[in-house]
Amino acid sequence: MGRFRGPYRQAGLACHAPSDRVLLRCGISTCALGCGGGLPYDVGMGKPNETELYPPIKAFLEAQGFAVKGEVGAADVMALRGDEDPLLVELKSGFSLTLLQQAVARQTVSDCVYVAVPRWTGKAGYRAFKGNLGLCKRLGLGVFTVRMADGLVELHHEPRPFQPRKNARRRASLIAEFKAREGDPNLGGAPATAGRMTAYRQDAQRCADYLAQAGHASGAEIKSEAGVARATAIMAANHYGWFVRQKRGVYALTEAGQAARGNGAAPLQRTGKGKGKVG
Repeated sequence: MGRFRGPYRQAGLACHAPSDRVLLRCGISTCALGCGGGLPYDVGMGKPNETELYPPIKAFLEAQGFAVKGEVGAADVMALRGDEDPLLVELKSGFSLTLLQQAVARQTVSDCVYVAVPRWTGKAGYRAFKGNLGLCKRLGLGVFTVRMADGLVELHHEPRPFQPRKNARRRASLIAEFKAREGDPNLGGAPATAGRMTAYRQDAQRCADYLAQAGHASGAEIKSEAGVARATAIMAANHYGWFVRQKRGVYALTEAGQAARGNGAAPLQRTGKGKGKVG
């Protein structure tokens, strides 16, 4: 149970609490919480200063029964409520490595550490925010955003130990690709646009190499002679445009397949079987 869910109901404020995403409307110009009238910033000024985030965050926390003060020690915002751990908030005009470093440093004082940044704008801003939110979850940090147009404070995540969920299917796929790939044909760190050799592509090259010598062949023949267990499926799918079906179950190389072999696709030898993703 998060620190804010119960107090929301007690305060009778308009809010929603789906999973770990909580909304609290607390417009600076309308909330009677001693935060002053009007917005403490010019909406048209562009990127806000950190100090412009303080009044909405202060009003948000005070509405939950916290006593709030700014710039206590190294913390931008400190809040206390009864005997609970201190709640610390680091304010920044945007996500940055410095913000995360400062927030992590505050975790030596309290387990209840948040970061607060202006709310994103546009689809690109939302994608960037989602990535930063995931990073904050891993660091055990809470996350607030402030919509500068009206002072809306949104709580996206509360601090808690991170327990990553393993993707068993993705793990199995990576291991299978590693074991199936012959040698180490790719330079680590190279961009995907540079071309990436996968186990699937290696099998497709073996099929192409065999057809270049035989002229045409069935998948069963290539499987037996070249050791490509999925030869029929590869040639039928024809992801690279290298193969053409001459008759039922029998394939030959296209001009694109011949050109691919001529562009540095050296013949590959294989004795084992394996599976991998298309690449």
